[in-house]
Amino acid sequence: MYEYVIDGGFPIKGTVKASGNKNAALPCIAAALLTEEPVTLRNLPEIEDMQVMLEIFSALGGEVERIAAGEYRLSMRAEPRTDIPLALSKKIRASILFAGPLLARAGKAILPPPGGDVIGRRRLDTHFLALTELGARVEIDGQFTFTANKLKGQDIFLDEASVTATENAVMAAVLAEGKTVITNAASEPHVQDLCRMLIGMGASISGIGSNILVIEGKDRLGGVDYRIGPDYMEIGSFIGLAAVTHGSLTITDVEPRDMRPIRLAFGKLGIRWDIEGTTLSVSAQQDLKVNCDLGGMIPKIDDAPWPGFPPDLTSIMTVVATQVDGTVLVHEKMFESRMFFVDKLIGMGARITLCDPHRAVVSGPSVLHGSDLVSPDVRAGMAMVIAALCARGESVIRNVYQIERGYENLTERLQSLGAHIERRRA
Repeated sequence: MYEYVIDGGFPIKGTVKASGNKNAALPCIAAALLTEEPVTLRNLPEIEDMQVMLEIFSALGGEVERIAAGEYRLSMRAEPRTDIPLALSKKIRASILFAGPLLARAGKAILPPPGGDVIGRRRLDTHFLALTELGARVEIDGQFTFTANKLKGQDIFLDEASVTATENAVMAAVLAEGKTVITNAASEPHVQDLCRMLIGMGASISGIGSNILVIEGKDRLGGVDYRIGPDYMEIGSFIGLAAVTHGSLTITDVEPRDMRPIRLAFGKLGIRWDIEGTTLSVSAQQDLKVNCDLGGMIPKIDDAPWPGFPPDLTSIMTVVATQVDGTVLVHEKMFESRMFFVDKLIGMGARITLCDPHRAVVSGPSVLHGSDLVSPDVRAGMAMVIAALCARGESVIRNVYQIERGYENLTERLQSLGAHIERRRA
């Protein structure tokens, strides 16, 4: 077990390259099951969650070859095994993403309940709805057993715009018989990444980036050499860090289109940046002041399915708001336990009123003081890192495994920017 020791109050400065999108990498690894030909994936983030997905791929009978840092060649030449090991499934929620490809390739998938962050109820009903519509049968008896003689295309209306359920449905539909229409589909950049990878394998998918996807099933798919897009969640985290430490930061390998909803939310807190090509620059000269709504009303930062503000950044924005002059309401609509980490920020000196499990009123700026913290999940853990780096004095953050599941080489990259952070054995 490791922990972070952080001495706060020092501005960051320098250049950092955006990592590959974790939430795109995970389904793309699962999608490699859909072909007997080799699949090469590039720009994969070297994080714990990705390694677990690669271990599951291997456990199902696949071959994994590491070509270079962030580059892997995957091959599932023979029909895959259909049961996912319990020890691996419980490590990561994304293990559910193997259900669709296994059904399409082998007609069966046996999946123990997936693990992952504990941030409230995370229902799997939409996965079952989509896969049963395509012809799968589901049995639940301490584990999930999916079976299908032959998947057939259908007109599916998802009961919520679930990212992973959309991805599972797409991966099952690309080898189903006939046409599938998925309405109320998720359209996040990582869903788009998966669809583009599948097209590179020979799939027929239209409507990418919208909430209606049309898939024409194919008899088989081929291999592909595909590069994962940048992680806009990580980029947003680094922007927030630069702002609260009054630092200047350059982030390379950015996709400007992905930053538009994030720019709107940061703009409410007076935070601006420039983008030239794929390079984003955050100036140390930020007017950290809440921009009120018309009539002087308190503004709201609330999450929503894409192209709304990403829910994974609400924890980050809560910390950033503690350092901004004014009052803002942060409304996390999607997970009822994600905001409970704010009691740790209050203990550091933040002025936050937690209205209910979904809403917090933040007034700033507040002087934060170093504290002893425990990371509850990936995003709240990164929010704590940001809080500690702008606080006065020393902080210790435990359970950093949770943070490192989503952020690549975090301590080394932060050290290169001048952050006073040390990773040590607990």
